[in-house]
Amino acid sequence: MTDILPFSKPKASEKHRGNTLCRNGHHKWVVDKESVFDTKQGKLVTRLRCSRCSASKTRAI
Repeated sequence: MTDILPFSKPKASEKHRGNTLCRNGHHKWVVDKESVFDTKQGKLVTRLRCSRCSASKTRAI
């Protein structure tokens, strides 16, 4: 017997799950473990990355 694969179009809620909060500015920031500390203009900064959309920002300590 063969396996039947569903070829239905995904719902809009399934397609955009987790992205609506980030589009409205509500990111889920976590510390980026790969580059925990970075120097920028002689100051120590921490790199933060959003766990939903992988946007990044830096924060001075």
